[in-house]
Amino acid sequence: MLPWVVRRVRLPLLALRCVGCSSGRATAGGGRFRVNANGKLLDVWLLVNCVLCDRTSKLTVHDRVPVRSMPAGLLAGYSADSPSLVADTLLDPLFARRNRFALDWDGCWELHAPPVPEGPWPLRVAVTFDDPVPVRPEQLIAHGLGMSRREIAQRVKIDVPLNRRTKLDFSFVLVWSR
Repeated sequence: MLPWVVRRVRLPLLALRCVGCSSGRATAGGGRFRVNANGKLLDVWLLVNCVLCDRTSKLTVHDRVPVRSMPAGLLAGYSADSPSLVADTLLDPLFARRNRFALDWDGCWELHAPPVPEGPWPLRVAVTFDDPVPVRPEQLIAHGLGMSRREIAQRVKIDVPLNRRTKLDFSFVLVWSR
């Protein structure tokens, strides 16, 4: 069994229209929150920047939440701009749906794979994901083995669809062809 690991190397870009320059991409690279207290109510936003004009936009994390209902550790994380809290917030699908953006994962992941040994055949490969990075198995296998799509179709036996993105661990069998 050959272990492959997919890891996130940076946060994904956001497919989000900029109101200043009509660019379609934004980044949360700075990883900043804005917390605003209005009496006994809190508003929390994640600040994102346009990749072209660097205009800052706010994405709503919490809207008019009573101060006492917010856990102290979470409020401290927002105030300190915790990088792990930024990543958790950005990768939350409910947050993305509420703020109407999608994540662009191109160039955000890398594959850690040992070299493929010459034998014994068939060879079983187990793919695990350290982070929930959606990737097509066909693209991952082509990247890891340097094979064409046609070779993959002939030499790879897999139980998940090759052309549908997945974030879940899977395995495949590489058979030797003559």
